[in-house]
Amino acid sequence: MVQSYLRHGPTEAFGLVCSSSSNSHYDGKLAYVPALEDVLVWDVKRGQMMAMWHETGHRAEVTSILRSPQKDVFAIGYADGSIRLWSASSASVIATFNGHKKAVTALAFDETGTRLASGSQDTDLILWDVVGETGLYRLRGHRDQITSIRFVRPLAASAPSTSTGTAPGYLLTASKDTFLKLWDLQTQHCIQTVVAHRSEVWTMDLNPEQDLVFTGSSEGEMKVWKVDHEALSQGLRETENGEVTKFILPATTLPLASSHRVSEISFHPHKPYLAVQSHDKSVEVFRIRTEEEIKKKQARRRRRAKEKELEKKGKKGDNAGDDVQMDGEHDDKEVELADLFTPYLIVRASGKIRSFDFGDEEVGGKGNTQLFVALSNNALEVYSIPPPTKTKDAAPEASRVFSVDLPGHRTDVRTLCLSSDDALLASASNGSLKIWNMKTTACIRTMDCGYAICSTFLPGDRQIAVGTKSGEILIYDIASSSLVDTIQAHSATVWSIHVRPDEQGLVSGSADKDVKFWEFERKPVDSENPRSASLLTLVHVRTLKMTDDVLSVRYSPNGKLLAVALLDSTVKVFYQDTLKFFLSLYGHKLPVLSMDISGDSKLIVTCSADKNVKIWGLDFGDCHKSIFAHDESVMQVAFERNDTREGETKASHYFWTVGKDKMVKYWDGDKFENIQKLEGHHGEVWALAVSHHGKFVVTGSHDKSIRVWEKLDEPLFLEEERERELEALYETGIADTLNRADAPIGSGAPGADPSAAASGGAETTTVTKQTTETLMAGERIMEALELADTEIETFREYEEARSKGGLAESVAPPPRNPVLAAYDVTPEEYVLRVVEKVPSTALYDALLVLPFGKVVSLMRYLNTWAQKEWNIVLTSRIIFFLLKTHHHQIVANRVMRTALIPLRRNLREGLRRQKDTIGYNLAALRFIQRQTDAKRTAEFYEEEEDLTEDKVREKIAEGKKRKRVSIKA
Repeated sequence: MVQSYLRHGPTEAFGLVCSSSSNSHYDGKLAYVPALEDVLVWDVKRGQMMAMWHETGHRAEVTSILRSPQKDVFAIGYADGSIRLWSASSASVIATFNGHKKAVTALAFDETGTRLASGSQDTDLILWDVVGETGLYRLRGHRDQITSIRFVRPLAASAPSTSTGTAPGYLLTASKDTFLKLWDLQTQHCIQTVVAHRSEVWTMDLNPEQDLVFTGSSEGEMKVWKVDHEALSQGLRETENGEVTKFILPATTLPLASSHRVSEISFHPHKPYLAVQSHDKSVEVFRIRTEEEIKKKQARRRRRAKEKELEKKGKKGDNAGDDVQMDGEHDDKEVELADLFTPYLIVRASGKIRSFDFGDEEVGGKGNTQLFVALSNNALEVYSIPPPTKTKDAAPEASRVFSVDLPGHRTDVRTLCLSSDDALLASASNGSLKIWNMKTTACIRTMDCGYAICSTFLPGDRQIAVGTKSGEILIYDIASSSLVDTIQAHSATVWSIHVRPDEQGLVSGSADKDVKFWEFERKPVDSENPRSASLLTLVHVRTLKMTDDVLSVRYSPNGKLLAVALLDSTVKVFYQDTLKFFLSLYGHKLPVLSMDISGDSKLIVTCSADKNVKIWGLDFGDCHKSIFAHDESVMQVAFERNDTREGETKASHYFWTVGKDKMVKYWDGDKFENIQKLEGHHGEVWALAVSHHGKFVVTGSHDKSIRVWEKLDEPLFLEEERERELEALYETGIADTLNRADAPIGSGAPGADPSAAASGGAETTTVTKQTTETLMAGERIMEALELADTEIETFREYEEARSKGGLAESVAPPPRNPVLAAYDVTPEEYVLRVVEKVPSTALYDALLVLPFGKVVSLMRYLNTWAQKEWNIVLTSRIIFFLLKTHHHQIVANRVMRTALIPLRRNLREGLRRQKDTIGYNLAALRFIQRQTDAKRTAEFYEEEEDLTEDKVREKIAEGKKRKRVSIKA
């Protein structure tokens, strides 16, 4: 009988406010922030999470967030190069775009939200059609990661008056290769490349009027460029001296308060503010002034200067003429760009800023502007920027109005422990200890602590002991969320504490080479009232001196033995009562970081920085097995506990390990087999806590997230699990080989000169990327074609035989294919059904999988669909794509001609009918719109009052009278 195990599955991560993998978006009320692979929606005012956008099974981190002009739609870019369009109201994915090979780093919508441009670390720029859910084309030209993209809309004057369609417009892109490029989307080519800075361009933004471009570099300088819209409307021309016209012209450099990397530049959507982040912890806000303001200021300055001059010269008559002349000179002085942008104030955040955003809507009244800041230490803050005042008494200061920081740690989660009933989880990091409710994953207590290294609940679950880096053991009371006792236990880091199985004391091991034993002493909180709750304190009873730093201490569950792991890579086992030496476990090459003893006290499992896990017998200290467990140091190990409530008597020998390779693994300690690998964390995993009832396991990591892995009822078989892993590996391998861009011949592929390959390639190409989904969709289409072909063939043979008279009338027709019979459809309908089920984003990639023979057979079905006008849009999309892709074979093949001619006729007819219908509907809708407009204007005037001719005359007369009166006065 093959042994079966129970599978463990991930539940949602918690402890995250926001991760620093991406930018964030704020609309004045809700903040949309990245949380590793998810997007969280926070109500910043209430500090409450409103939604979590999570797609099951998708593990890539979020790297870019952008809201569409259609407010409900968000484009989210991921580290695996995919882009998902999410609907905010339903928190579900609308479409998935695959085209980039590496992380998506920049996104931009055009003003209607129908086209999306994305840039990536793979240096490509892709334009997507959001409505048709397809990739339009890929633009190549940058040599490094694209850092920002903006659409430049052509001015209305440049479009011909008769055209009804919108002009494709232009794209501006900035990249780490120091270039700023302008692309013409009509010809799909780059029309100007500007060397913007001496170093990487990290950010770029256009002002709302779209005539100035601001770029920021890693050297900390911010440059301003002018966009010449007149030249753009005339297109590429040669000037007199034979040069091509320039559309982007350098204007000026704006001084910044600090010379760090300029990581983000952003204009307020409708207020005269410009915000720039160039320092780690602050955002500089500029105010954009109008030319009138500046001219007034200049005039004031001139007046002052003039007054001073006059005072100095003691009003000599001969200088008066000069002054007037001087004044005249100043008037011609042009207003400079740098004068338009004046430093207004600096917003200083409480931590390192990852990104910032202005609130869209007007909130907070009094004309204040909100600036939202996402910090890289897992917190969000909102600052309020006061409007400019006329008085000069105080410089304006930004004030912090909201912050969200309690639901997560500022630094890595270093230790986790569970209460005995699994209801509470304590997590501690450098600076804070948090208590979580395991049912709701809400943070219910937050307490300050030092640099926590290890922790445990004390018997009774009312208190928690935390060992710190400075050698103290801190005791916290959960109910009052206060520090009750600080014990200066050791002179160096407390690496490990463990409660004795009889719950009467605990042991602590430290880097000062001591193992100390403590007894619990209960003392009442209130000495007057004998019935009040009692608090536990620690009393030091004895010390065991070791030869080296102690890294881990563990009691055996039967209370007889104590294991101590030392820095010299050995584990020493002592008798608990007499502290007599019993065994030395020797074999690890690097120190043992953690260990655990099984429930029946028969096995001890140790994990070490040498990436190995060793399983030892506790009777003789023999090593049963050494397993190469992780690709990096193994940080923690723990045996699974049995669920005593279900009456399982035999102690479990299954154990869990976590490592710096971000993996959580589940092992069988008797068969030495890896049962399950759980991926999910995005940073090294420091902490592990196992449920006392064997129901789940909790892990805490450097990515600041805490994840719970639950035991499911689904059985797991080792052979199947291994097969599944291999299959997944194979599938990703296939997709990767299909996506491989072949290097030019003779380039010595792996080290081929990347610039040579890039320059040889076309500037604009199609958007394709094979994934396992597209491969499977292609296979489904092939299967459907085969099934339909055989079905049609069998019936054709049957009909032929009957017409020749080879079959008697009584012979029944062949049975229909069971699939077709079940759906009760014709073969042609069945193929259409299968093709319709392929998501439109994956359709083209799926069609690329088909071999040419299948393309020919698909053409026959396309003809039928066009004839019967089934889904004419899809039919024509497929036809045009196939003709474009397989043009050479189709032209060279005589057979195809017979299929294509009727297809052309049928398709033209179908499309013409569709066009007529749509044209008719459009005309009707425009008519209705005109009617409602006219009606509304008429109502508006009628509401004023019922005007008759007499009344109108009276009004006119009144106006005249008034004027007369005013003149007399």
